[in-house]
Amino acid sequence: MAKSKKSPRLLVALLCGTCNAQNYLTERNKTNTTEKLKLMKYCHWCQKRTEHKETQKLK
Repeated sequence: MAKSKKSPRLLVALLCGTCNAQNYLTERNKTNTTEKLKLMKYCHWCQKRTEHKETQKLK
């Protein structure tokens, strides 16, 4: 069996702020970035740049 790696990196999903669609998956370092991510990204369903917020729940 392989050992599990204890790393400070978390796999997070980014949700669109307007339509709540999960568009992106990314990682963040929980020791360097303690607050949740808020990024301006392109939403394929809204067809414009909107603010995407981090969530732990992956769909």
